[in-house]
Amino acid sequence: MKSNTIVVTGGNAGIGRAIATELARQRHHVVIVSRNAAKGKEACDTIKKDTGNPRVDLIEGDLGSIQSVKSIAQKIIKNFPDVSVLINNAGIWPQKLEINSDGLEMAFMVNHMAPLILSIMLYKQLKKNKPSRIVNVNAGLYVFGNVDIEKTPYGKDFGKLSTYTNTKLCNIYFTQKFSHIIENSGVTINAVHPGVIRTNLGDSSGIMGLLLRILKRAWAEPEYGAQAPVWLAVSPDVENINGKFFDRFTQKPYAKNALDTSLREKLWDLSLQLASLTFK
Repeated sequence: MKSNTIVVTGGNAGIGRAIATELARQRHHVVIVSRNAAKGKEACDTIKKDTGNPRVDLIEGDLGSIQSVKSIAQKIIKNFPDVSVLINNAGIWPQKLEINSDGLEMAFMVNHMAPLILSIMLYKQLKKNKPSRIVNVNAGLYVFGNVDIEKTPYGKDFGKLSTYTNTKLCNIYFTQKFSHIIENSGVTINAVHPGVIRTNLGDSSGIMGLLLRILKRAWAEPEYGAQAPVWLAVSPDVENINGKFFDRFTQKPYAKNALDTSLREKLWDLSLQLASLTFK
């Protein structure tokens, strides 16, 4: 692919920062979306210095509510109309039940609704700048997900682990549905498990938090986790591949719990309704 303008959500830390750094090193124009302006600016400045690439920009924005995500999309369209790659990297592993201003459980909002809203709202720009790609950074743990359309969006079945796996499964269903709608448009969407990576995801206090931090010492660095998302974002090897799930560089069939087409359609319809969006 040519030099691209690439949006990376959560690009100020962890895997997202490693993704942004590698893409900048490859001379792409990188746009980081960060909730914290100071941390976002520090990330941009450091990446510019480390890579010698001045084309690293920041959009401050919160993925925690529908309106704030829409605002981020509008800023991208206005300021970076040549965007051709969207990497939905930001995600949370909730440590407590948190309901946002829309009445939605926060992990459902950040892990599922935010990527969906950004992808839909940026689609026209992506199509205009085709060939374009959307990469959803997912997790192999989606295979343990069990989405209840009446409960999961609202945190009525909340559990620290189960909510994470459920919302990652929601993102898988979105990847599948969106890929069918945009087939042969010049825009592709795929999901990727980046590997088991040492980040702050899932960190908490108490004995379980301590055990998790000890366990993470054996896990890979964010730079390792960035490799597969970067590959899916820009490599000619995966041009025109659409609607697939990758375990790092290996395409894998979807797990049995991701094959419920009725649930997929219901989740899609509900998500559009919640976001007050239409897409055909």
